[in-house]
Amino acid sequence: MAQISLKNVSKLYKGGTVRAVDDVSLGIENKEFLVLVGPSGCGKSTTLRMIAGLEEVSQGDICIGDRRVNDVPARDRNIAMVFQNYALYPHMTVFENMAFGLKLRKYPKSEIERRVVEASEILGIKRYLNRKPKQLSGGERQRVALGRAIVRKPQAFLFDEPLSNLDAKMRVQMRSEIHKLRIRLQTTFVYVTHDQTEAMTLGDRIAVMRDGRLQQCADPISLYEKPVNKFVASFIGLPPINLMSGRIIKKDRKMYFDEGRFKVELVQTMYSKIAPYEGKEIIFGIRAEDIYDKLFTSEASPENTVKATCEVVEPMGSEVYLYLNSGKNTFIARVGAHNRPEVNRDMDLVFDMNKVHFFDKDTDATII
Repeated sequence: MAQISLKNVSKLYKGGTVRAVDDVSLGIENKEFLVLVGPSGCGKSTTLRMIAGLEEVSQGDICIGDRRVNDVPARDRNIAMVFQNYALYPHMTVFENMAFGLKLRKYPKSEIERRVVEASEILGIKRYLNRKPKQLSGGERQRVALGRAIVRKPQAFLFDEPLSNLDAKMRVQMRSEIHKLRIRLQTTFVYVTHDQTEAMTLGDRIAVMRDGRLQQCADPISLYEKPVNKFVASFIGLPPINLMSGRIIKKDRKMYFDEGRFKVELVQTMYSKIAPYEGKEIIFGIRAEDIYDKLFTSEASPENTVKATCEVVEPMGSEVYLYLNSGKNTFIARVGAHNRPEVNRDMDLVFDMNKVHFFDKDTDATII
């Protein structure tokens, strides 16, 4: 078990002209489950590979515990990595795959057998120990890859998009298995994914990356409710946050967001932060679950009601997504399953103005 720290870490390619990772500083606590998340090409896997020792650090320092490991070979870092493609030897049995790393380290046969059997029992794959990888399903192969990591009893586990090759049902099951495994092993986990559902359900904290730079690192609820910029707000949450451009106007001592086709009043607690933007263009954000059909809420008033046309009704089981058009912007509302308006019907929608966000149009930084 160990803390992991990254101090101003960068990874440069092509003679220093391409920064895959740019000045990332991040502390991972002992026994913490940290998720690195972001779109493809944002640098999250490169960051993980530098922690693992599979990529050299161009600038900055990486420490595991009290030891600086920039120049320490991967095999000597006492960490285990689980890959997206399982990386199992096809000619070896499950037992042999799980035992291979221990054999290289010349562990006694009795100790190897004890560790492999123990890990196989934890993962529910003991009955597969004599099978070859080709005889296993994707989920079973991923369990073998996990078992191969567990038997080493490393200081930390590193996961590089381990569930991306599985179907939707198996991903849900394996998320649960990884969560239970983390509780049982009580060690440090660093997990890379582009799937924000995995990030939100697994991580104690989530580090959001974009273009090689760390945007925000916080617990899942804080990321969702208090994003530092428009990118984090739009990346975290399904469906994505609704974003609309408009102006802040003041009338009769009240402040409004004017989209062009509709106007909504701001709550007074927002006035001090939004006042410098009076008369300026700004980005307004509201999440789908904070938009209600006026027929199904008692919170409606002329100041927070918007007229829009329902263009698509998308049933999702326990809830329904409504795709709406104000005449200038399209946006999505997530409502209860009982609420299924007719397509192309004009609706009165209520915005929960206590839940909205505002972003600076030039910097994308969060204002509120």
